[in-house]
Amino acid sequence: MSAAAAYDEFSMFEDNATEVGLPWSGPPNVRRESVDVGGGQHLSALVWGDGPPEIVLLHGGGQNAHTWDTVALALAKPLVAIDLPGHGHSDWRDDHDYSPLTSAPAVATAMRALAPGAQLLVGMSLGGMTAMRVAAEFPELVPKLAIVDVTPGVDETKAEPIIAFLSGPERFESFDEILDRTVQFNPTRTVSSLRRGVLHNAKELDDGSWTWRYDPVRAWKEIERPAVAFVDLWDDVGRIKAPMLLLRGGLSGVVSDDDIAEVKRRKPDAEVVTVEGAGHSIQGDQPVELARLLDAFLSA
Repeated sequence: MSAAAAYDEFSMFEDNATEVGLPWSGPPNVRRESVDVGGGQHLSALVWGDGPPEIVLLHGGGQNAHTWDTVALALAKPLVAIDLPGHGHSDWRDDHDYSPLTSAPAVATAMRALAPGAQLLVGMSLGGMTAMRVAAEFPELVPKLAIVDVTPGVDETKAEPIIAFLSGPERFESFDEILDRTVQFNPTRTVSSLRRGVLHNAKELDDGSWTWRYDPVRAWKEIERPAVAFVDLWDDVGRIKAPMLLLRGGLSGVVSDDDIAEVKRRKPDAEVVTVEGAGHSIQGDQPVELARLLDAFLSA
């Protein structure tokens, strides 16, 4: 049986829990929902739990909602993890524009439909930039904001490892080939966790080759769109009224000391925490610690 044939997106939660030492008492209640966000577009999301969602999670560029699985298990709260436009099971845009400015209104629509009473919006990387835009433009939806390893100060130099990965091949001859490339670019992660990640983030084609689920970067380049589009959202940081927590990966170079200083200048009450032992993907490298920090921030 091929990896694709064996794939069930809800079948690997026990592996997530076991790998980080979380207790396991049976499968969590998780379902997939789709929201019409206008313009013929739909956003897909994972809804965890039965109660009103307390938290909304936004993943990074080239990822999907399952990047939060271990964090969600550790939090053990009702929450929603959204697939950003062009990612996971959400629709691709005809113009291939997935900047925070474009995606924020769609995310806000999905939040109103799935988590209108959420108390915390969490965004990582591209999702973090999008979350900042949502918090600035739709403050009623964001009582608290947590940003994972990104600021508007990110540029081509700081994001070079991310761009290098996203700029790679669109198609791979086998599952092992796509997994090997992912392992190469994620040295701090276990192979088992990356295997789960690839199964969630890639799909097998009819000829047995594999490709990513997200809108391919090559298509963006064909219309002269860079692999990662950087948008100046510093003014948005100053507009954010909600309490804000910035989580910085101790092993990551995406957020600089100067970026932290600018965040504090624009939003003096912002709290900054460095998560040791984590690179850019804190949710992948230190998911239990990230869950602890988010829970404490939510409860404060």
